[in-house]
Amino acid sequence: MAKENCIISLQGVRKVFDGTSVVVDDFNLDISRGEFVTFLGPSGCGKTTTLRMIAGFETPSEGKILLNGEDITKIPPYKRPINTVFQRYALFPYLDVYDNVAFGLKLKKIPEEIVDKKGNKVTKLRHLTAKEIDVKVARALKIVDLEELEDRDISTLSGGQQQRVAIARAIVNEPEILLLDEPLGALDLKMRKEMQVELKEMHKKLGITFIYVTHDQEEALTMSDKIVVMKDGKVQQIGSPLYLYNHPINKFVAGFIGSPPMNFMTVKIVEKGGQLVADEGTFEIVPTAEQAKTLKNYVGKEVYFGIRPEDLAFQETPAATNNMQMKVSVIEPLGAETNLFLTTKTQSLTARCSPDNKYTIGETVNFSPVMEKGKSH
Repeated sequence: MAKENCIISLQGVRKVFDGTSVVVDDFNLDISRGEFVTFLGPSGCGKTTTLRMIAGFETPSEGKILLNGEDITKIPPYKRPINTVFQRYALFPYLDVYDNVAFGLKLKKIPEEIVDKKGNKVTKLRHLTAKEIDVKVARALKIVDLEELEDRDISTLSGGQQQRVAIARAIVNEPEILLLDEPLGALDLKMRKEMQVELKEMHKKLGITFIYVTHDQEEALTMSDKIVVMKDGKVQQIGSPLYLYNHPINKFVAGFIGSPPMNFMTVKIVEKGGQLVADEGTFEIVPTAEQAKTLKNYVGKEVYFGIRPEDLAFQETPAATNNMQMKVSVIEPLGAETNLFLTTKTQSLTARCSPDNKYTIGETVNFSPVMEKGKSH
């Protein structure tokens, strides 16, 4: 990444609470101007703490945070061109939509150059005029599609509308970076889906940097330009959604990204007839030549073989090679697709199938993995 396009950089950032609890460790990341970056990971992985350090609500125990090349590690939040949207909205229930959005503007002071009585140019701070506030609020409400609701009481709005008010309040000051801490967590599934699309559209309209926190990998895959996968305070992998999906660096990333998650079978690598074979116990699969280059070092050992549910192909009759014969334990029809939960003697897998195929619980079925898509760990 060209450093001149880097708006914020975290360098060796570490956060320790109570002297012993390490919640973020050796966090390094450069974020480009205008990017939509998501911190993704399970609860307690350090993603929100990292966001709070960027906002200035927490101070790193080690490392530094640069904004446009300037060290802001110890600069207080109000001096940073950064605003935050929280999961719980934090709106004022006694104010209407307009006054909630305008609240910060009414307190804000801006520098203005004037000429004093002696003819000298001096800079003084002044409040925004009512007209200036009106223009800024109108622009923010238009971006979040709430311009017709400025006089409404907060209590009369839906959850999605309240979230849009919170976003309008955050962008009205025209920050360089917008932080969003699980902002869709309190919404129902349908509203979350709609807000994902709206957030992506807002990002394009504003053209500013979004840093988003979520434990929902579907949100991350849907909206992000770049995802930072975290676990136990450490960065596991950074990349585009498609790259992380297709090229996970370890078992955690492979299993965390994707729904249903990647299947992991325990197999033993053995040599038969001059070729390597992964023996599951019930069936055997033959690695590709590329996979065999790595697996030759694991002959006689057990490894995980990972395959995504959509990369298991249903076979009407047993395939000549790499046939996986399993029993159907659960059928999950989802309309456009069907998830089959399958079992061998000792393991369970999931296959994503066409709804046109009919299955029954307890039935023995045959699948073949798309070996080129398989991962071994």
